[in-house]
Amino acid sequence: MVVKYMPRVVDEELSLRLEAFGATLIVGPKWCGKTTTGEQKAKSVLRMQDPDRREGYLATAETKPSLLLKGDNPRLIDEWQMAPVLWDAVRMAVDQRQEEGLFILTGSTSVDSSQIMHSGTGRISRMKMYPMSLFESGQSNGSISLKALFDDPAMDIDGAASDLSVEELIFAACRGGWPASISRKSDAARLMIAKEYLNNICASDVSTVDGVQRNPVWTNMILRSYARNVSTLAKKTSIYKDVAANADSMTAATMDAYLNALEKLFVIEDIDAWCPAIRSATTIRSGKKRGFTDPSIPVAAMGLTPSYFHTDLKTFGFIFECLCIRDLKVYSQAMGGKVSYYHDRYGLEADAVLHLDDGRFALMEFKLGSREIEEGASHLLQITELIRKHNQDESQVPLREPDLMIVVTGGEMAYTRPDGVKVIPIGTLRN
Repeated sequence: MVVKYMPRVVDEELSLRLEAFGATLIVGPKWCGKTTTGEQKAKSVLRMQDPDRREGYLATAETKPSLLLKGDNPRLIDEWQMAPVLWDAVRMAVDQRQEEGLFILTGSTSVDSSQIMHSGTGRISRMKMYPMSLFESGQSNGSISLKALFDDPAMDIDGAASDLSVEELIFAACRGGWPASISRKSDAARLMIAKEYLNNICASDVSTVDGVQRNPVWTNMILRSYARNVSTLAKKTSIYKDVAANADSMTAATMDAYLNALEKLFVIEDIDAWCPAIRSATTIRSGKKRGFTDPSIPVAAMGLTPSYFHTDLKTFGFIFECLCIRDLKVYSQAMGGKVSYYHDRYGLEADAVLHLDDGRFALMEFKLGSREIEEGASHLLQITELIRKHNQDESQVPLREPDLMIVVTGGEMAYTRPDGVKVIPIGTLRN
């Protein structure tokens, strides 16, 4: 059966990068669709993991790597990091040929800079991919464009409605944005993809990423503890205490090494703090918020099912935030989107602060139910007021006021409140 390609938000960005640079590297977690997306633009493909040809490819890479670059362009080199020398071979080919759109590289792990001679700056651009957003997988109807909202904050969104029920939203989060899960016929098969992804990470990938043998049981324990703290400001010391209670011989340094490996695999991805000078710097929390590249990973790590969340929506609220951040990163990528959060010692917070590369930004709160919308909107308005008060002090460098204040919900209807805060169901958003 031939599976039809489902368009991705990064398709246009990849075309632009191929027009601007000699080579483009697509990075992101395994199974998120990097190779398939690259194949849509490629005219020839080199699969480094092909079991019938891998040994030959590696031998060629050792003796004359330029031979592996021969083929119609753009030439896709899948999992190039299996032979890191290919990076410098690609860079050299780009320098020699002085053409754009020659190569597409894909990789599911970060490579230590010591393994390559040159960063590739100016020759090889980097593009991040995530698992599929709700719009890409068909769960969001896309009636509200994030880009259009930034371009016209006064845009009328009233009445735009999500087609997602809470039960369907829960299932979408547990299933995750793995392209393979979309084509499976049964719900049980769709949910199994994320579980198998987690098993592969623990059993092999966490060790093969840098050649250091690691304990699969310890990896699972670390991911489970991280999952219990997803979307919170839990300190690493707290996570370590949780893990060490069941792994006596594990040191804090060992856990850090495991976490670094999981970051290289694009499994975990923490959120940085936004620290504007609107109050004393000592009052703003600057630790990282714990995050994953896809909400299905913490669900699988905790061994939970969609039916569990039907009676525990409080816990699902943290998974919902993880899902929303994944989608925001996907939707805003072409605009240079960067996601952070705001939280101070007074309890004032914004679950996400979405900055674009042109300086515009949005304050956001994620609230699963309608009863929490008022609280979320209040937080956004208070932060905006703090910025305005800061700007009234002529001795201070003025800060830009937020271009948008948005409460993203799991509800049905979108509308703009009289105070300007936009309430938008996640099931209506798109890039």
